[in-house]
Amino acid sequence: METFFTLLARRVDECASLLCVGLDPHPADLPAPTADAARTFCLHLIEQTAPYAAAFKPNSAFFEVFGAEGWTALKEVIDAVHAESKRLGSRIPVILDAKRGDIASTAEAYARAAFETLGADALTVNPYLGRDAVEPFLRDPNKGVFLLCKTSNPGSADLQDLTVGSGQQTADRALSSAVRRLPSVSLYEHVAYLAQTWNTADNLGLVVGATHPEALARVRSAAPDLWFLVPGVGAQGGDLKSALRAGLRMDGKGLLINVSRGISRAENPRLAAVEFREQILAFRRPKV
Repeated sequence: METFFTLLARRVDECASLLCVGLDPHPADLPAPTADAARTFCLHLIEQTAPYAAAFKPNSAFFEVFGAEGWTALKEVIDAVHAESKRLGSRIPVILDAKRGDIASTAEAYARAAFETLGADALTVNPYLGRDAVEPFLRDPNKGVFLLCKTSNPGSADLQDLTVGSGQQTADRALSSAVRRLPSVSLYEHVAYLAQTWNTADNLGLVVGATHPEALARVRSAAPDLWFLVPGVGAQGGDLKSALRAGLRMDGKGLLINVSRGISRAENPRLAAVEFREQILAFRRPKV
């Protein structure tokens, strides 16, 4: 059965890359504060970097700020990735960075908006409301979800690093016995354990920042099979080699290294994408 991560793994093999190109049209990078300028900015990046991208990640906030015109521009950017995929003969997944999270019919509406209206292949989702809030996004195995686990911002420690007791009652009876054996774990590790058990359709991964390599290694230990979306390399200070060392699976896969400003603000975005891809290839190798 085709699943989101089947699609992603195939693209990774076809382009020999773990690079995810972030499409973040910051107002400061645009010639004018308009939806048209944001669209043009992203279309140029797609054209320049598509051969080297395992995925693209548009950030919805930089489109939503322009209202209805921004929403239209976001749809056109996603469509442009699909068109470029056809030209290359290799499907490039689009991960919509919107960090949705709500319950019941509201979550279902968010899922339809991302996957049906906009045509995204995956979505970032906040797990704070629990499993029932995540399930509407997971119903179609062809569509992926990346749960926020250990994010790249400095303030992530305020909540995500809190210690939680492993012996507490949990609504998820399938929770890994490994977490019960530990006297305590951080909240982000608990999220990783939960995600490992919720990934029944091969379409659930985690967001783990490159700015926290020790946490990245701990999350990999908690969720050895999952794919991670890893922001924070470049402008946020994350180190590429440290992230790869901490997070790669035994098969040399399992990571999508997201780079946004490090490519978009480069004098030559195509060359910047090539260089990031080559750095990843130089380090990436099966561990067996």
